[in-house]
Formats: sequence, C-alpha cells, structure tokens
Amino acid sequence: MLDRRIKLRHLEAVTAIARQGSLKGACAELHLTQPALSKTLKELEQTLGAALMTRDRGGVRLTPEGEVFLEFAGQSLAALRRGVSGVAELREGGAEVLRVGALPSVAVRLMPRVVTRFRALSPTTRLVLRDGTHGALTRELQSGTLDLVLGRMGAPETMAGISFTQLYQEGVVCVGRVDHPLVAHPGLAPQDLLDWPILYPPEGAAIRPLVDRWCVAQGLGPFPDRIDCVSGAFGRRFLRASDALWFISEGVVAPEIEDRALTALPLDLDLTAGPVGLMTRPETAASRSRQLFERALRHEAQSLPRS
Repeated sequence: MLDRRIKLRHLEAVTAIARQGSLKGACAELHLTQPALSKTLKELEQTLGAALMTRDRGGVRLTPEGEVFLEFAGQSLAALRRGVSGVAELREGGAEVLRVGALPSVAVRLMPRVVTRFRALSPTTRLVLRDGTHGALTRELQSGTLDLVLGRMGAPETMAGISFTQLYQEGVVCVGRVDHPLVAHPGLAPQDLLDWPILYPPEGAAIRPLVDRWCVAQGLGPFPDRIDCVSGAFGRRFLRASDALWFISEGVVAPEIEDRALTALPLDLDLTAGPVGLMTRPETAASRSRQLFERALRHEAQSLPRS
C-alpha cells in the first residue's frame, strides 16, 4: 500500500533536482528556497528509508534507489498532468488535445505538410504546437507537458527516459546571400570562411557538436568574427543585409534556398549529417490522435529529399 506521507511535492522535488542536476537549479524551477527543498527531499528519504541522492562538486547524483524512484515518479507526474488536462478538455467540449514540440528545422520544413495531412485525418483534434531549443522541448516531453517532440537526436544526457525513432538524416549547411563573394570563389576551401563574419550554433544547440567536429576535421581554429546564434528570424534578416555566413540545419533554410533568397556554399559538410526523428515517452500509451499524427509524419517524411 502507498505510504500516504508521500505527497505531490516530494515527486516534483525529486524530478526537478534530477532534471536540473543541482538543488539551486531545482529551487529556481520550483520557486522554493534551498532549505525548503532540502527539507522536502529529507522527508521523502526518511519515508522511503533510503538515500536518493548524493552531492559532490559535480552536482547532485542519484543513488541506485534514486534512479528507481525517479523513473516511476516521472511516470506518475506525467499521468497526473494528463488526467488534469483530460478533465479540462472535457469541460471545454470534449475535443482530444495533442501537444507537439518541433525543433526549428522540422517546424519550417516538415510541420506545415504534416499538420495539413493530420487535420484531414483527425479534424476534431485540437493541436497545440510548440517550437524551441532541444533542451527546452525534451524537458517538457520528460515532464509530460508535451506528447511528442520532433527533431535531432540530442546528447545522451538529454535523452533520459525518451524513445527516439529516426525518420531521416539531415545535414548542416553554410549559407550566405546569393551574391556573397564566396559563392563564385574558385576552389573554395574551408579556410576561406575565416575571413568572414560567421553565425555559429551556440552551446546547447543540437548541431553544435557536429559543426565543432567538422571544424576540427578541417583544421579550422576559432572564427575571429563570430556570433553564436540559431535564431531563424535573426539569421535570415542578418544574412541578407551583410557578408555573414551561417552554419544552420538544412531544414531551417530549405525554403530560402529553394526560393534563391539564400544559397549554400559548395562545401563538403557530410560529417554534420545526423538523425532527425520522433521523440516520445516509452511508458505512455499513444492516443488515437498521436497515432494518426505519427502516420501523417511518416508519410510526409518519406517524401523529403535526402541530404
């Protein structure tokens, strides 16, 4: 029988600490003071009769008991959130709601076509779309705020408790305006990029380690004139008014390349190709709406040109 001393705040405390990797980060997320959060964690450990976490200079680490408890605490919170949402949806008229997150390359290139097909398959489903960074969207998926996320596979530490199904491969391109001096540069080499302003993926961006790896393989040192940015709105506008070049997922700028608003430099960037796919929580049963959305997604993904 479940010990009635275990409360919702205990589950939220453990999942937030594990997600943030520190008490300080969890306090900010939960809007609690550190003594209050420490007290909540201590209460739970005393109730369970086991230490769930240890602290060291690297942050907070889960004990084996903590790993077990975290898995089921996360599932419980996700189920509870879905239950609360389900009641709200019934009160609003009974329409099923599907919450989908998409990284920018998928949001621009694939999502409009997927949504059009999905709405034909399930016209009564209320679709809630979110875009954002890989870290933000996967955290919302892990917490149960989102039902699924579309995008590149992230680093192992960001994919805990997430199932990934590959749909296609996508590479990074280096783009500039169509009349950029390097477009017609004979014998273009990676070292030629060092003379120009560069928009570079920031820390935490899914493509950052791929572009870093490509630069190392080409013998490129740090770019002397660099802006760290993956903002599609800024990048498109800035490139058209400057001599800057932009390392970005091909899907983000595919429409601009097709419309000849931007052009991809003829560089071999095959090393940056990575899997793009569907991320879900494996312990969550797929609703009818999610099944239909995944069907529409796979159909449209198959029609994409391969990088």
